[in-house]
Amino acid sequence: MHILLVATAFNSLTQRLHAELRDHGHSVAVELAVHGESLTDAVRRHEPQLVVAPMLKTAIPREVWSAHTCLVVHPGPVGDRGPSSLDWAIHEDAGEWGVTVLQANAEMDAGDVWASVVCPVPPVAKSDLYRGEVSDAAVAAVLLAVERFATGTYSPRAQTEGGAGSGRARPYLDQSVRRIDWASESTETILRKLRAADSQPGVRDELLGGEWYLHGGHREYELRGHPGDLLATRAGAVCRATTDGAVWIPELRARRGPGQPPTFKLPAVTALAGRLPALPQSPAPSRPDGQRRVWTDISYREERNVGFLSFSFPGGAMSTTQCRRLLAAYREACSRPTSVLVLGGGRVFSNGIHLNVIEAAEDPGAESWANINAIDDLVEAVLTTTDRLVVAAVGGYAAAGGVMLALAADEVWCRAGTVLNPHYRLMGLYGSEFWTYTLPRRVGPAVAERLMRQALPVSGTAAHRLGLVDRLVECTPQDFAAEAARLAGHLASLPAVQQRIAAKKAERDHQESLRPLAAFREEELAHMRRAFSDPSAPYHALRRAFVRKEKPLRTPPHLGVAVPAVRMTDQLRSEPRVTEPAPDISAPEPDACYQEG
Repeated sequence: MHILLVATAFNSLTQRLHAELRDHGHSVAVELAVHGESLTDAVRRHEPQLVVAPMLKTAIPREVWSAHTCLVVHPGPVGDRGPSSLDWAIHEDAGEWGVTVLQANAEMDAGDVWASVVCPVPPVAKSDLYRGEVSDAAVAAVLLAVERFATGTYSPRAQTEGGAGSGRARPYLDQSVRRIDWASESTETILRKLRAADSQPGVRDELLGGEWYLHGGHREYELRGHPGDLLATRAGAVCRATTDGAVWIPELRARRGPGQPPTFKLPAVTALAGRLPALPQSPAPSRPDGQRRVWTDISYREERNVGFLSFSFPGGAMSTTQCRRLLAAYREACSRPTSVLVLGGGRVFSNGIHLNVIEAAEDPGAESWANINAIDDLVEAVLTTTDRLVVAAVGGYAAAGGVMLALAADEVWCRAGTVLNPHYRLMGLYGSEFWTYTLPRRVGPAVAERLMRQALPVSGTAAHRLGLVDRLVECTPQDFAAEAARLAGHLASLPAVQQRIAAKKAERDHQESLRPLAAFREEELAHMRRAFSDPSAPYHALRRAFVRKEKPLRTPPHLGVAVPAVRMTDQLRSEPRVTEPAPDISAPEPDACYQEG
């Protein structure tokens, strides 16, 4: 079936449905609802058999829904209506929620129901819930709705009151409801408000003489102080006292004043530079003792002969500082007497360099160069680890350099609901992180070139079929870390693990004699240096547009082309794994490739 996805942005759910529908044999194209473009004309041009709206902030025109069956994905149970469904679910501490696929009509969220799937609401940030449990439920509901539509015999049912939504059309959850009263509200209430506002719109607040939006929140278990006061810093976050404890706030966004350019999230300490008083550093222990509860973005633990190096950075972006801290933790983990080291395991793996921090730097080009070298150092450390097996546990979305960080490991384990974007072209970059070595080695040079050129998302299932992923883990987002630990324990117990380690070292020595890793790095960085140092290079305009969330002028051409189902398995399996670099990939025009993650 030919399906057209219409969306406000090519966000995480739209990307996943694009990939999953292709996996199920459908032809898929995307049209973005951009200002000045007629969605009616776009749909007429595509002539789809079915229209699906995964994330659309505007109403579908009558001319479209009256001529085509249009299925709207609403992140709420049957009967729930309104633009802040997930926000309300978290704000009201719902234990269970759902996703409804309904038919577009004249009233928003009021159409007949084609499918609905229930999902749990664990105590995680809204962005994690959206990319995890809600995304899983949305895919299941959409696939069921598409299957029902394809029969030509199914009749959708009218919405009735009942269920978690109870037929309520609830308003936008504005800042008057999100507001935090530091002098009276409990830590749990504050954390719930922060989770409900992540990653947008944040919670508006006053701090150190300025107005900010607070993004993210984690419980502090030991520090105490006067409610509202700042107590300490850790890993770029600030700790703020509550009535019965304290919370860590990782990111802030300055409130935009009249006539000022859009603002964007930054690490809290960076955002408050020049305002922040002298606060004590409160470093987390590098190796938790199991008795002390503590929040940290990088942690290490051991179970028998397996080391687990976990990291969780907001949005998956990794700044120069974060890369260096993770590299130091990795080296320390490699000093431990383990035979298997698991890297990752959280809900988001990595999306590569930190474009927001780069944009805020006094010299973005210089900071880009520092950031890419810092992440290259980390990837090189993984590639040259020859005294143990390294497993990348990809429990959530990964893109660009984050994908290449995973590919540096000996094995890549991926949760089935994960989406990978193994390309750089949409940011006007050639790419680094040794991709010219690791990507062709896994999938062959032809497929590596195709992945880079097409610049499309790949589902975990397709990635496994392509050879990007070694193991597909079927589990919920909440269960992935435990399942990865179980599998790692089994791997470490295998009698052949030491032979594998010895063979790995021999192979690395052999590849180094053929072409040193330094040669791959030097060639990649030569391309990157040109992009970073040239102010007129597309990268700088694309970075600014991405960071400031500028709307694209039109649907990027690579999304508007109908992409057939993925059927490359036989070809890929016949291609040898080689270590020759893939050909150069030219950057697109700045207004043709903006993609929102």
